[in-house]
Amino acid sequence: MRYLDKINSPKDLKDLSIGELSHLASEIREEIISTVSKTGGHLAPNLGVVELTIALHYVLNTPRDKVIWDVGHQTYAHKLLTGRRKKFSTLRQHKGLSGFPRREESRYDAFGTGHSSTSISAALGMAKARDIKNEDYTVAAVIGDASFSGGMAFEALNQAGALGTNLLVILNDNEMSISKNVGALSIYLNKLMATPLYNRLRRRTQYLVRKTPVIGSRALKFARRFEEGLKNLFIPSIWFEELGFRYFGPVDGHNLTHLIETLEMVKKLEGPILVHIITKKGKGYRLAEKEPAKFHGLGPFDIKLGKAKEAKKRPTYTQVFGEILLKLARRDKRIVGITAAMEWGTGLEILRDEFPDRFFDVGIAEQHAVTFAAGLAVNGLKPVVAIYSTFLQRAYDQVLHDVCLQNLPVLFAIDRAGIVEGDGATHQGIFDIAYLSHIPNLILMAPKDENELCHMLYTGLKHNGPIALRYPKEEGRGVKLDRKLRALPIGKAEILRRGEGLVIFALGSLVYPALKVAEELNATLVNLRFAKPLDKKIITTLAKEYGKIIVVEEGILEGGVGTRVLELLEEEGLNNIKVKCIGLPNGFLEHGSRNILLSKYGLTSQGILKTIKKWLKSA
Repeated sequence: MRYLDKINSPKDLKDLSIGELSHLASEIREEIISTVSKTGGHLAPNLGVVELTIALHYVLNTPRDKVIWDVGHQTYAHKLLTGRRKKFSTLRQHKGLSGFPRREESRYDAFGTGHSSTSISAALGMAKARDIKNEDYTVAAVIGDASFSGGMAFEALNQAGALGTNLLVILNDNEMSISKNVGALSIYLNKLMATPLYNRLRRRTQYLVRKTPVIGSRALKFARRFEEGLKNLFIPSIWFEELGFRYFGPVDGHNLTHLIETLEMVKKLEGPILVHIITKKGKGYRLAEKEPAKFHGLGPFDIKLGKAKEAKKRPTYTQVFGEILLKLARRDKRIVGITAAMEWGTGLEILRDEFPDRFFDVGIAEQHAVTFAAGLAVNGLKPVVAIYSTFLQRAYDQVLHDVCLQNLPVLFAIDRAGIVEGDGATHQGIFDIAYLSHIPNLILMAPKDENELCHMLYTGLKHNGPIALRYPKEEGRGVKLDRKLRALPIGKAEILRRGEGLVIFALGSLVYPALKVAEELNATLVNLRFAKPLDKKIITTLAKEYGKIIVVEEGILEGGVGTRVLELLEEEGLNNIKVKCIGLPNGFLEHGSRNILLSKYGLTSQGILKTIKKWLKSA
């Protein structure tokens, strides 16, 4: 029987020896690899934190002690150790386990996460609430080196150091290699600095120095620098110490003995503590260790070969975007690409390879990415910010204040727009139409297929102002791409089919499903192309002609395209027109496959047809 099969809660870990815990770590890795090969998910990040997860639950008393996982895509081992082992095969499946922490899913998930750089802020808030309520437990934030680059992390560190409250921050650094000598010496130094004797002497010395007249503050400053200088002969702690944190590390993140010893020591200390651990992304699976970026997040795959089980038959929207952008960048030296740590996910890696000086990965810093683009635009360049819909939410003010207010020519390539497979509420790109379409100066468009995507990208780069292009995470339609690109008239829709009795206005990914419906109903179908500005002439003319209109979109209804069509009709005094808006409810969508969720919310051809027929009976 596996050790893993005996673990029903973290308490069961405490009955195992270090050797047995090491065997458990191997079993957890096997379980994660086996499951993700079937369900898809974030593989490399999870394989890298197995020992850390075991050590945290071994040392801490969870769920009384709180662990907040930054981003949360590295919590598979955490789920296996906290009573969800039997349901682990349902990972990322509809009605199954989420791929991220969810408070609704388990009392061990102290804080729901999905976006980066939030953990220290949340942990500090929880720690201060604990203090105010006179409670006693540990609050720990686990944050990766990539998330650590996010502005929120620095803001939280700044306040945490100033408040001085008891808080444990674990920096999971998976980009550095660790020297055995440095690691061993670091463990020794950490033991010394965490002993009761050392800390009593440290506090007593500070007290005595402060009491010394006149020179007290200077002497204290000197004493601190002496201590920091001694430690920094070996470890890079001074930056954290200046922020008010006690620094420990680096610690080998795959050595359970060292991890457990370090966590046992630091949990007894007062004030903000930062433990710096070094891990290897993809640990235990050779292919993921070799190419951690490829195995960061992926669909079902063959374990032996490391290749997708279902090869894509057609290029994705993301791939087409990347290829056409590169083609246009060859013609125009002013075009530059910007991403926030998503060069592979957004298709910009080919631009990076050919024009490295015109490619910028700013790290997990979406706000900076947008304002950086604004600065480039002010000086005559044509910046393209390639970003996921759900992550652009984080830079709303920068879009409004730094780009649109100044009417700067920045193009936002919004990937993963609409329903996104597997990752759930935090990653659904269903709000961008609503949160962008009301911003002055911004134009928002969505292609019906990959060929139209090409023309829209060309259009956006020709436009002298802010413009956004949204497209889904899926394969294209397989249509032929035009060799010559053309600029589309801004705000101009196209009539794809003429029919009788009814007109359907569809946007982006739902144009083709709506076309099937229009053919069955013999209705007129219009490809809106632009969510903003709307084609006022076509909409009002056809509304008057038919008297009944349908608006179909893959986004929330409140503030969506349908809302804007209704506003347009009201402005034109066409209050007698019967309108049915079909889209997504204003809520947070669960995880599941794209097909399942489109079907559930009535956005397939069959679902749209059913809704229209029901509406026509009562209209």
